Amino acid sequence: MAAGPHFAHAGETARLILRRSIATHGPYPSPQPRAEPAMIERRFEQIIFASRWLLAPFYLGLVVSLAALLVKFTQEILHMIPHVLEMSEKDVLLGVLTLIDLSFAGNLLLMVIFAGYENFVSKIDVANHEDRPDWMGKVDFGGLKLKLIASIVAISGIHLLKAFMNLAQTSRDELMWLVIIHMTFVISGVLLACMDRLEGHHGHAAKPAEKAGAKSVVDHH
Repeated sequence: MAAGPHFAHAGETARLILRRSIATHGPYPSPQPRAEPAMIERRFEQIIFASRWLLAPFYLGLVVSLAALLVKFTQEILHMIPHVLEMSEKDVLLGVLTLIDLSFAGNLLLMVIFAGYENFVSKIDVANHEDRPDWMGKVDFGGLKLKLIASIVAISGIHLLKAFMNLAQTSRDELMWLVIIHMTFVISGVLLACMDRLEGHHGHAAKPAEKAGAKSVVDHH
């Protein structure tokens, strides 16, 4: 009989704990989030992220193209050097311009390989190498576009100069199209530079606005 008040007190305590639990968490326990969708999403994102390695064979093919340019460069030198004493000044200059043209094309390929691989595939881990170019890791996609168009304009200018130095074997229509193509490249380069400059100004103007907005939110709180 003495145990009656004790059980009544225990029941009242249990009801009080139950009411507090309902007030805090609701009458039913919240369902736990399912782990399967999160795992599927994570796997899917890992596959997409790993797909960047599909670009690696493209850059390997560009390395093979660079080797082909080297073969052509060597062929031009071996063709010019034995006859350099017999060649006229104009022919020597044309040969030198051809070599410069090939070297510009090689520079263009190397720039695309390095900057493209680092921007879209993976970082090249040669940070401590003494021969690492200063521009590696610093050329973004916008800078790569500007360097590409600058190299293309230089190559086009060399072709145009070779045509002017060899007017006797260059038709009027061919010369006209060379000038038109060269001016098209020049105008394209100027427009790309202007677009990049405008985009840079827009980015610099947006950063102070974001900082001011964040500061106002902090002050408000």
